[in-house]
Amino acid sequence: MKLLLISNSTNAGEPWLEYPMPQIASFLEGVGSVAFVPYAAVTFSYDEYESRLASRLEPLGIRVRSVHRAADPAHMVGRADAVVVGGGNTFALVKKMQEQNLIRVIQRKIRRGTPYVGWSAGSNVCCPTICTTNDMPIVQPQSFKAIGAVKFQINPHYLDSHPDGHAGETREQRILEYIAANPRRYAVGLREGCMLRYEDERLELIGSRPMRIFKKGAEPREVQPGEDLSFLL
Repeated sequence: MKLLLISNSTNAGEPWLEYPMPQIASFLEGVGSVAFVPYAAVTFSYDEYESRLASRLEPLGIRVRSVHRAADPAHMVGRADAVVVGGGNTFALVKKMQEQNLIRVIQRKIRRGTPYVGWSAGSNVCCPTICTTNDMPIVQPQSFKAIGAVKFQINPHYLDSHPDGHAGETREQRILEYIAANPRRYAVGLREGCMLRYEDERLELIGSRPMRIFKKGAEPREVQPGEDLSFLL
């Protein structure tokens, strides 16, 4: 498998996709075109999303073809050199992917070695389920099941902070609820500015921040970039 799973598309004060572009360019080296899944977009159009990604990838010689333009989106994905899934609302994304049979097609593509890039919701749908998303369920998918390319759950945009005056649960408390209900599953808090790259049977954390690891029966702990992550596989 070849996966690049990015926490967030944009760091504060930076242009869109600025910080992950060196890794994206390296990861997609030699790829001529990508099938783009824009269905997490809700407050802006799929056309706009496709155009934004094209402005980033086409200078690298990579053509962007969005599945929303295809009469048969699953067929387009099946023929793609690589698959890119953008962020936005995870429930809107997985609902459309399920309706168009893209979950199963992307599963097969990944298993055959096709490169996959996702950020935010696009990273979350690479997990067994979307149960660790931060998003509101603005639409109802057929189920919470996702691609399952990795065996653990990702919480993108993971935050440690608890805002002043907020008496509700922290992100960590929410994830602790998840692992209490799903004791066999690891969950990872992927902080902004970070990503996970899986290639050549090796999972690597890339970025300047550690990743927080959650598992039922163990205290949450931090792993640093460069540390062994084979226990997640």
